[in-house]
Amino acid sequence: MNLSENIIITKFLQKLNFKMSETYNFKNDGAYIKIPKNNKLIVTNDSIFESVDFFKNDPPESIAIKIVTINLSDLSAMGCKPYAYTLSLGLPKNISVNWLNRFTKKLYFLQKKYNFFLIGGDLSNTNRISISSNFFGKLKVKNKILLRSGSKLNDDIWLTGNLGESAIGLKIKQKKITLNPLYKKYYINKYLYPKHCFLGDKISQYASSAIDISDGFYGDLNKLIEDNHKGASIKSNFIPYSQKTNKLIKNKKISVNYLLSSGDDYELLFTSNVKNSMIIKKLANKNNIKITKVGKIIQKKGIYIDEKKVNIINKSFQHFF
Repeated sequence: MNLSENIIITKFLQKLNFKMSETYNFKNDGAYIKIPKNNKLIVTNDSIFESVDFFKNDPPESIAIKIVTINLSDLSAMGCKPYAYTLSLGLPKNISVNWLNRFTKKLYFLQKKYNFFLIGGDLSNTNRISISSNFFGKLKVKNKILLRSGSKLNDDIWLTGNLGESAIGLKIKQKKITLNPLYKKYYINKYLYPKHCFLGDKISQYASSAIDISDGFYGDLNKLIEDNHKGASIKSNFIPYSQKTNKLIKNKKISVNYLLSSGDDYELLFTSNVKNSMIIKKLANKNNIKITKVGKIIQKKGIYIDEKKVNIINKSFQHFF
């Protein structure tokens, strides 16, 4: 099949609009957003690129999951639910029907799972795959938007999930670490198929600040405290790792500093008044989400691990131009 822009839209992308009236079924130059009653709109944008954010031969399902996960993670960190998104695709000439079918099938599955739809986008011909998306989240007008800057002195610091698993998968893909087949499969899957933490809108009224762990624990924690001119006291034995990762740390296969400086965890890091501890635990348990209290906000500036100030060389992943 010769893939033209019209064929890609009608055969693969049109089904993603869920026939919502705002989209005009992709038959106009634009769309509109009908903001749900008593809601406000939150907007975020992320882009991913072949050979930067994913490997050339990564499965199309993985690439679909990544563009959705990084954006849903941002929305969750601001305390809202997804509503709609745009999708700008840069595709090389050799893209196949099979690739497009698998890619859009996974998008369709994720849209159904998290209840959002494709409102529009763009197609262009590029040498490598590039994808950019605007995601629109909805939040009740009466509810507050979670920001990075709201933490207070003596607030608890909470972290969902486990750290470092995607980063270990990346090291395996880069052939920088060798593990047994069972561990190799586990960590590569964590790298290829990340999941965001969807707890944000459920704890938004109890959290004082929040950020998603997309660029590394150290760097993202620093973003939570730098605007408030405060510090963070972290207990190293409370930092959550999986049983497999703890074994790798114990056997010196991987360094803790690498795990805490690496991104793509898409967990939530947030602060809250100590009085909210029980309700936060209950909400996490109700939604089957692992959650750990890892420290407190303190007056002294900087990040302290076991009361020793950390001189962080690589805080987090950043793009350089």
